[in-house]
Amino acid sequence: MLAKTISIVLTALSIIMLLSVLYPKYNNEVIQFTSPAVCEANSPVTDITPSYEGIPEPKNPDKLSMYARAYCLMDAGSGRILVSKNGSSPMPMASTTKIMTCILALENGAMDSVVNVSSYAASMPDVQLNIREGEQYYLGDLLYSLMLESHNDTAVAIAEHIGGSKEGFAQMMNEKAESLGCTSTHFVTPNGLDADEHYTTAEDLCLIASYAIKNPDFLSIIATDSHSFSDLSGKRKYTVNNHDLFLKMYNGALGVKTGFTGKAGYCFVGAAQRNGVTLTSSVLASGWPPHKSYKWSDTKTIMDYGFANYQTYTVLSGVYTSVEGQNVPAFLKPLSVINNNKAGSTNKLLDISFTAECSLPLAKGDNVSLTLTVPESITAPVSEGEIVGNASLLVNGSAMYDFPVTAAENINSISLKDIVFMVCGQFLPDC
Repeated sequence: MLAKTISIVLTALSIIMLLSVLYPKYNNEVIQFTSPAVCEANSPVTDITPSYEGIPEPKNPDKLSMYARAYCLMDAGSGRILVSKNGSSPMPMASTTKIMTCILALENGAMDSVVNVSSYAASMPDVQLNIREGEQYYLGDLLYSLMLESHNDTAVAIAEHIGGSKEGFAQMMNEKAESLGCTSTHFVTPNGLDADEHYTTAEDLCLIASYAIKNPDFLSIIATDSHSFSDLSGKRKYTVNNHDLFLKMYNGALGVKTGFTGKAGYCFVGAAQRNGVTLTSSVLASGWPPHKSYKWSDTKTIMDYGFANYQTYTVLSGVYTSVEGQNVPAFLKPLSVINNNKAGSTNKLLDISFTAECSLPLAKGDNVSLTLTVPESITAPVSEGEIVGNASLLVNGSAMYDFPVTAAENINSISLKDIVFMVCGQFLPDC
């Protein structure tokens, strides 16, 4: 009798101990594993640099003959900066501001919505469409006036229509810039007229342009030669013409926007596409009168450099997994899962995977690597498709793309019933 009592006591103690160790949160709540964002237990780096055999060494970008005080060339797809000088220095940007004005209007307004002209909008200085207080226009027509002729009065009319006021629209512009990753940009006006605290950088302008050209309506507007329209009364008729010479002088040019003020000098943001590569460029303070052509020369120089020295490589394509017999890269290992319900064990391995389709313009000498960030272990339950980590593609140590690493299977957590059977099997064979 005493032996039986001792056995029962020992069994109870064993259950309590196992509950505290194996199921520490057992109180009918689901146990979730810690977010992988704060678990960087292993970050193996794997070199996946393509073969550059037969590719010439890139020219030194520091030896480019440029007039601009600041400039940048960017791969529009990845946001990789290919060339930059003073690219992160805040500077006035004149009417290149209107790139943001246009894309915000396209995203927040309807082309056939009616814009009412205020006295403030009508009072803007040249360059202007000469709209008048009380007149009404379709938003779509004013966007052609904005981008083809760079009219300052239509910019304010658009801003008031979309943002309620110039100030309200400026807040929208700044919020959008921040969401795009612009770190040194602050908008005050929708037209780019010189104003205190109105500035951006060459690199931020490329980011904004790279985003804007993904919008087909934006691309259509900036590529249009001319556009005719009238106010809603039909009494005043206009034709606006495109002044972007880059469209006609450069093979593969997409546009984008010119700019000039006495403070900013001549500016231009451009975009071009060749052989599946889309590049955006920006030149700021590219001369003052009478050197109006410097901005075209500068843009051609850096665009030529980009297309001549970079080729597109597919560096990742497909599903990468730790499942044996499939596409198993050496750096992708199964994760340890604790608190799982595998019979006779408190530890199991979880197969993980990620999907990546990634092409990049690369030059000879570029190093491409992949880093995996996952925790040492996670806690069940785990659902197939659940994000358990992150894979980052790096070029010369700078992250270009991130891919979520997910669980490739389901693993349930251990239950009280599982624990009881484990204890019974150990201490009471006849349980």
